[in-house]
Amino acid sequence: MQPIEIDHVTKDFGQGRGVFDISFSVKKGEVFGYLGPNGAGKSTTIRQLLGFVKPDKGSLQMLGMDCFRQAEEIHKHIGYLAGEIAFVENMKGMEYIQFIAQLRGMRDDTRMKELLEMFELNPTGRIRKMSKGMKQKIALVTAFMDSPEVIILDEPTSGLDPLMQNRFVDLILEEKKKGTTILMSSHIFEEVERTCDRTAIIRQGEIVDTVDMTELSKIRNQVYTVTLSGEEQAHKLSKQPELAIQSVDGAVVKILVNNNVSDSLKILAQYEPVDLQIATQSLEDVFLHYYGKGEEKDA
Repeated sequence: MQPIEIDHVTKDFGQGRGVFDISFSVKKGEVFGYLGPNGAGKSTTIRQLLGFVKPDKGSLQMLGMDCFRQAEEIHKHIGYLAGEIAFVENMKGMEYIQFIAQLRGMRDDTRMKELLEMFELNPTGRIRKMSKGMKQKIALVTAFMDSPEVIILDEPTSGLDPLMQNRFVDLILEEKKKGTTILMSSHIFEEVERTCDRTAIIRQGEIVDTVDMTELSKIRNQVYTVTLSGEEQAHKLSKQPELAIQSVDGAVVKILVNNNVSDSLKILAQYEPVDLQIATQSLEDVFLHYYGKGEEKDA
């Protein structure tokens, strides 16, 4: 049995909202991404994992326990960062952190201090006066500070500046080495690419695919932007059946190139290009392929 198991879960809120027959599992020590646009069903899935919402159909288990019936026991062994964080606003930041530590029965604050230093956080002021970024740092500290077996993260870097986002990536990689199991919901492609082993892609409440990030990176194309001497040459090049033409704009042709680099360059040389620029396709573009498949299925 895996630390996280979701089996044919449906929660239908009506009007196409919710999640529908979703299934995936997360292995011990794995960082598992849950990627999709806002409203796709990521938070609904997480709320069911935490026992806040009961599924209409299917089952969810964490650490071998039923997520709805045994939620109280599960919460003793996991860390959680909510997409919409609710604080006791009148408390000071450190008071809140210590309050959560007491609830969890923490006896060693070493990890807490390490996290405060990592995120350059001085939580002495009242939470209500803090910026969104400061509040997010407090939430990260409380999610990780007692070294839980499983950590659930819902949009964990919301409000963080680029430096702190990098610190967060370092933290995830550090936890991965320790064998912590992490489920991370996000719509930030770079964050997922740098941290996750596998990723489930959700669209309109349905899992489009579950992909291995190593394999996914192999199918990323390069984009060749080729400038020819004139529109006539560009038109002729665009008719080459061996090339995956992306677009033609005047004398400029964009071509997707994967494993056929040598063959593509030989063809391009025949047209004597005046300029050639090469860029690697973004991970976002690759994922849009999966959303595109969903559009075709709907059609």
